[in-house]
Amino acid sequence: MSFGDQGMPYGAPDPYTQQPYTQDPYTQWVVEQERIRRRRRTRRAVAAGVGGILVAAITAGTVLYTDGGGAADDVAAPPSSAVPSVTVSLPSDAPSALPSLLARPVIRPERAFPEKSVRLADGSRYERVDLASTQDCSEGVAPELAALLAQGQGCERLTAALFTDAERRSQVTVTVLSFRTVQDASSVFAMASMDPVTYQVVSLDPPPEAGLPTVPPGSAGVFRRVMTVRSVVFANGQWGDGSEADEAAITAETEGLLRYANDNVVAYEDPSSV
Repeated sequence: MSFGDQGMPYGAPDPYTQQPYTQDPYTQWVVEQERIRRRRRTRRAVAAGVGGILVAAITAGTVLYTDGGGAADDVAAPPSSAVPSVTVSLPSDAPSALPSLLARPVIRPERAFPEKSVRLADGSRYERVDLASTQDCSEGVAPELAALLAQGQGCERLTAALFTDAERRSQVTVTVLSFRTVQDASSVFAMASMDPVTYQVVSLDPPPEAGLPTVPPGSAGVFRRVMTVRSVVFANGQWGDGSEADEAAITAETEGLLRYANDNVVAYEDPSSV
């Protein structure tokens, strides 16, 4: 398994500063300081899921960020060097079928990504050039996300697949993080939604036999995520040469492959929804 450098959001403004992301180190530092100040003004957030009525009901619970000592205050999350303590409560109307769904084993790689050649509903075609899986989820995520995983009851499996389009221009890594509890999945989804740069999974580098270039470190990228019953599915999309052009095209490819993986995971985790 070979994970590459993390990219920067593709052409979109930082959700906290509304300034464009940049690769300049000083500007990144300034943006991060402003993000920290703004995050201190936030106290509560609601984790919203995608993938059907079941998931929407599960992830409607409140996510409370504390200072790590158990007492909530006006600081939603401390600076990026310290990972906040995240407590998630399930709603009172959580589906009665949830315990039986969680009793099933987590999804395996061959169910999450069953095909080497993928054709999406819009007719676009993709080749899966790498597939990696590990039970040590910290191997394939940013340090802050690894620290957040350590707070919970356990991430049981990380499975990542690298796709390229028919022209072999794009590189899209789709990653499934599967958890023992819905609460842990919800906390990861919430934090990754609030700060997708800090709490991100790491893209796969193409294996030598794929004949694809390694994306230059720090290249622009599209980051998307969705929550299922007990998993969070991430998609990171970049052009192989690090280009910042054709944002709409790389966004469409990334979101299309995210939907493809989401459909596979939901069909396994909640067969009644299919």
